[in-house]
Amino acid sequence: MTEKIIVVGGYGQVGQVICKELGELHPGKVFAAGRNFEKAEQFSLRTGRKVLPLTLDVHERPFPIDLLEGVSLVIMCLDQQDTEFIQQCVKQKVNYIDITASYTFLSEVQKIKPAESTIVLSVGLAPGLTNMLTKQGTQAMDQVNSADIYILLGLGEQHGRAAIEWTVDTLNAVYSVRHNGKKEQVESFTDGKYSEFPAGLGRRKAYRFNFSDQHVLPTTLGIPSVSTRLCFDSAMMTSLLAGLKKTGLYRLLQQPFIRSRVVNLFEKSHWGSEIYVIMVDAVGLIDGKSVNYRGSIYGQKEFDITGKVAAFVAKNMYAKEFQPGVFHMEALFQPTELFEDLGDLITIDERFETTI
Repeated sequence: MTEKIIVVGGYGQVGQVICKELGELHPGKVFAAGRNFEKAEQFSLRTGRKVLPLTLDVHERPFPIDLLEGVSLVIMCLDQQDTEFIQQCVKQKVNYIDITASYTFLSEVQKIKPAESTIVLSVGLAPGLTNMLTKQGTQAMDQVNSADIYILLGLGEQHGRAAIEWTVDTLNAVYSVRHNGKKEQVESFTDGKYSEFPAGLGRRKAYRFNFSDQHVLPTTLGIPSVSTRLCFDSAMMTSLLAGLKKTGLYRLLQQPFIRSRVVNLFEKSHWGSEIYVIMVDAVGLIDGKSVNYRGSIYGQKEFDITGKVAAFVAKNMYAKEFQPGVFHMEALFQPTELFEDLGDLITIDERFETTI
């Protein structure tokens, strides 16, 4: 019987959150997997063996498929360079969840055509919670014209190195967004836009950033224009990065030595709080009248909420069958179900306003 759950990167920050929650529900069936067995073993002991250790390297070629025997579900907490491991999961009829924020990688995963497996993408904070909040706001509309997504991250949190590297590298991104149904080329950390943030944060300026939700939602929710912008709880740091972008000095980040020093600086320094905020401003029609939707969710510790969102998806996929295929989170789940599951971990504020 296929009962095992493997969490790849399960002894990392996000992976531990997922493993602990699933381990409480299914003790002895959840495996914290990765290349470092000692770390997995130490984590396993801290859970009282509710979570078990497993040595697994997704980059091993050929991949030892015997490791997938008896496995029902794999949750991926690491970034990958190709889809070989996912295709092995599909061949073994194993369901799969990925928390990556890289649209380049998600685009490759979307090309897979599983016949008997379900793959769920866009699982976490952004993408993930942003997708679900956007769906929540647009479900009440007869027609949706646009959605602006804002993300504020606290610099006081201990972020994983891979996440910091992705953020630094994405400062150089040139990418396309949908505007009125047509593709428009933009750059990360340009086109700043002010918005009023909750939790006493006040008016902040956020800049375009290449999160994958803005690429996915035009298709999954049928929204003609979607943009995602990023800022930090430190307005000074947000302005500094915007200044580097404007002057062209950000190109120095392409030099390996400078890039490494900047990543080290972010990894070791904590200049702010552990807050995160996501907001969605959507415009559309209800009964022929123009309406604006403003929704926000905020809480503490981005890694924790990312793990909790992934655990919500995992609990549902382990408990029942979903149709085979590749899906983004909002295609399979309802926002109210997720928000209820997260409970007091998040604070939600929503309102509709009719405009003339």
